[in-house]
Amino acid sequence: MLETNSLKYDVIVIGGGAAGLMCAIEAGKRGRSTLVIERSEKIGKKILISGGGRCNFTNHNAAPHTYQCQNPHFHKSALSRYTQEDFLRLIEKHGIDYYEKKLGQQFCKENAKQIVNLLQAECDEAGVEIRCNCNIEKVFKNEDFKLVTADIEFHADSLVIASGGLSIPKMGATGFGYQVAKKFRMKVTDRQAALVPFVFGKDYLKNFEGLSGISMDTTVKCGNTTFRENILVTHRGVSGPAILQISSYWRPGDTVIIDLLPDLNMEEIIEEQIRKNPLQEIKTAISEHLPKRFVDRVFELWLTNKPLRQLTPKEIEGICRFFHHWEIKPDDTEGYRTAEVTLGGVNTDGISSKTFESKNQPGLYFIGEVLDVTGWLGGYNLQWAWSSGFCAGQYV
Repeated sequence: MLETNSLKYDVIVIGGGAAGLMCAIEAGKRGRSTLVIERSEKIGKKILISGGGRCNFTNHNAAPHTYQCQNPHFHKSALSRYTQEDFLRLIEKHGIDYYEKKLGQQFCKENAKQIVNLLQAECDEAGVEIRCNCNIEKVFKNEDFKLVTADIEFHADSLVIASGGLSIPKMGATGFGYQVAKKFRMKVTDRQAALVPFVFGKDYLKNFEGLSGISMDTTVKCGNTTFRENILVTHRGVSGPAILQISSYWRPGDTVIIDLLPDLNMEEIIEEQIRKNPLQEIKTAISEHLPKRFVDRVFELWLTNKPLRQLTPKEIEGICRFFHHWEIKPDDTEGYRTAEVTLGGVNTDGISSKTFESKNQPGLYFIGEVLDVTGWLGGYNLQWAWSSGFCAGQYV
């Protein structure tokens, strides 16, 4: 028998973000008494800041290959059972106008609060209870799960961990989900900040003084992975979509290779300009294709500027190599402070890809970012939240 300061539910979801709310909605629809516990003062805080406040809520191109996981097959099932088209139908049901920005990215026309309002409305309709400003101090399992807070104990047959990763701690991110996993003897992979800007060491950073804000369309490569988007020079290093994307594949000590002119052939450009305007300086010719401030700095520090007709074949080769194969070696990333997501998490070998239930602890589920599943930049991680939350909600 429960004490007077105890409450019992069929399902308790820890985390009022995208995955947790989606799971709670589906559990509630099945008639399960469901509680969402959120330690922050309101639900959906990371949703509200996503996509620059317009919420990049999914991506038309979401597919298994756009996610990283130590088990490359784990996420296939959920992504196929609840697709981006399924979430778009939910958006349309609530009359939310949206548009495609680029590369399959879907955004709200108004603001991200529309998505949070949608989730709140669905929770209300499904009879889901939400408690914010609620901090869990301990988690136990006897006949059922017991969650201890400062003033009340909660009990549940099914416990869902949707507490996210370590990214953006100012939004309330903690390692709570990993602690719960370890308490129940589940493995957690190595983790690192992902979708995050690079920082340069102090000496190398001096080369870029005064260039902050310069943006260039590039191809960025690390190992066998390549992305084509803009890079942005910052006061700490480099950022921009292409850098954020490649950061998920970068490890300390790795070299990043940048093609600054992915649509052009530098050798052909030089040869053409030698014929047309042999007295023109090489940096002037290149400044027609890249920001002048950046080109000036390149020739000030790394290359020799001279009239085109004076260039030797070896010098032309060196210029071409630099602009098509610029190598940088980041000192580090900006870390979880600005990272979009956490790479790594609860090891999926211990999780059912069908139900998201722990294989060694019946009734315990993990969904969303807390798992070792990380998507590309551009709505992929929110789609994983919707997919994993929906699928788990059918079984909790």
